[in-house]
Amino acid sequence: MRPFSVKAFAKINLGLLITGKRADGYHTLETIFAPINWYDTLEFKDSELLSMSCSNADLPVDDSNLCIKAAKSLQRFAGLQKGVAMKLHKEIPFGAGLGGGSSDAAAVLRVLNEFWQINASAVDLHTLAVKLGADVPYFLATKGLAYARGIGDELDDLRLTIPYYIVTVFPEEHIATAWAYKNFHARFDRELPDLKHRVSDLCLSGKKDGLWAFENDFETAVFDHFASVRRVKLLLLEAGAIFASLSGSGSAVFGLFEHEHDAVAAMICLPETYRTSLTPPRFSMEQ
Repeated sequence: MRPFSVKAFAKINLGLLITGKRADGYHTLETIFAPINWYDTLEFKDSELLSMSCSNADLPVDDSNLCIKAAKSLQRFAGLQKGVAMKLHKEIPFGAGLGGGSSDAAAVLRVLNEFWQINASAVDLHTLAVKLGADVPYFLATKGLAYARGIGDELDDLRLTIPYYIVTVFPEEHIATAWAYKNFHARFDRELPDLKHRVSDLCLSGKKDGLWAFENDFETAVFDHFASVRRVKLLLLEAGAIFASLSGSGSAVFGLFEHEHDAVAAMICLPETYRTSLTPPRFSMEQ
C-alpha cells in the first residue's frame, strides 16, 4: 500500500465545569467540545515493525506516546502483531489544552482499524479510546460539537457548528493537566447552567446572551499564575471578540468573532512569538 496521511484536528472547550471528584481520583465534568482548524498530520506506510517518528524532537516516540499506545491497544485487542511506520508532523502545541495528543491517538485507532483490517466496532473502539484518555472518544466519534460529561468520555453528538470565527492563541506557556487539577478552585455545590441548551441557542438562533454560561473552572487558577495567558484574553476582547475564554486545562485561549476582519486584526495585535489559528464559521472535522 502506498503511504497516505490524515489530519488530526484540535479542539476547544466551550465551557468546562468541574462537577465533582470520584473515589478513584478522577474528576467529573461537563463541557462542550468544539473542533478548530489547527491540526497535526499523521503519515502511515507499510512496515513489518511498529515504529514512529515525529517532527518535534521534544515529543517522545516510545511507549509513552499516545499514538504508540493506541496502536498497541489495537494489537492486543485483535491478537495480532502487524506493523506500521507512523510519522507525526506536530503542529498543535502540547500543554495548550487543545487535545492534540488525544486527537492523534484517535486518528491512529481509526486508521489502523482499517489498515490492519481489524474491523472493530464503534463500541469496541470507544472502549479502547476511553482507556487512552478522556478526550480521545470525542475525536474518534464526532465531527462537530459534542456535549461531554462523566470524565469527558460520555458524549452526546450535538450535530451543531459554531457560527463565528474562532481565533485560538497559544501564548507559549506549557501547563500540565496534573497542575491544573491540583490548583483549580473547586465549586462542586453550585447550580450548573444548561450547557446544551445554551450552545443550541448560540448556534441555531445566534443568541449571545447565554455566553456567560461557558466559563472554564481552570481559568482563575491559570490566570493567577500565568499573567501572559490572562493578557491574551484581554487582548482578544479589546480587539472585538464577543466572547473569550481559556480552553481546556492548558494555556490556549480562544475568542469568538462575528467578522473576519476583526479576527484577523486580533491575531495581528498579538506578540509575534505566539502561535495562532483562525477557524472559519461552521467548521467541522470532515476531511
